[in-house]
Amino acid sequence: MSKWVEQFNGRMDAWGRKLHEKEIRIPIDLVTGVVFFLVGLGVLLVMPDQVAISEKDVVNGRAFPTMLTVVMLLCCAMLIGKELYKLVTKQPLNWKVINIQVEIKALVILGILVLTYLLSKLTGLFVVGAIFCCLGFLLYFRCRKKSYYVITLVMAVAIWAAFRFALGVDF
Repeated sequence: MSKWVEQFNGRMDAWGRKLHEKEIRIPIDLVTGVVFFLVGLGVLLVMPDQVAISEKDVVNGRAFPTMLTVVMLLCCAMLIGKELYKLVTKQPLNWKVINIQVEIKALVILGILVLTYLLSKLTGLFVVGAIFCCLGFLLYFRCRKKSYYVITLVMAVAIWAAFRFALGVDF
C-alpha cells in the first residue's frame, strides 16, 4: 500500500512541477462581467421553477430576487460596456495572471467536497460521505501517519453515531 502511495505522490509531484510553470492571463473585468451576466440570466431562467407564487400575495416571492438579478445584469452590462470601450479606444485592460497549479488544487478540493455530498446523498448515509471526505483530505494533504487515519475515521463515525443515535438527528 505504501509503495502505491509513494508512486501516486511521485506522479502528483511531477504534474505539479509541470503545472507550476503554466499560467493563463485573462482580462479579469471583462471575463467577470460576462460570467456573472450569464449567471444572472441563468437565475432568471430557473426562478419560475424554483420560487412559487401565490395569487393572494401583494408582493410575490419572485419580486425581490428578480429585482436583485436585474440590478446585477445591469451592472454586468455596464462593466462589459466599459471594457469593450477600453478595447475600442485601445486603453489598457486590467489583466490577471492565473497559475494553473493553484487552480487545479482548488478544483481537487472542490471535487472532494462534491463527491462527499454525492456519496451522502446517493447512499442516504451521511457517515459514508464523512468517511470519504476524511480519507480524501488526508490523502490529498499527503498525511503519512496511519494513526491520523484511524483517529480521523473513528472520530467521524463517533460524531455521526452521537448525532444519529444519542440525539436522534437523521441526516
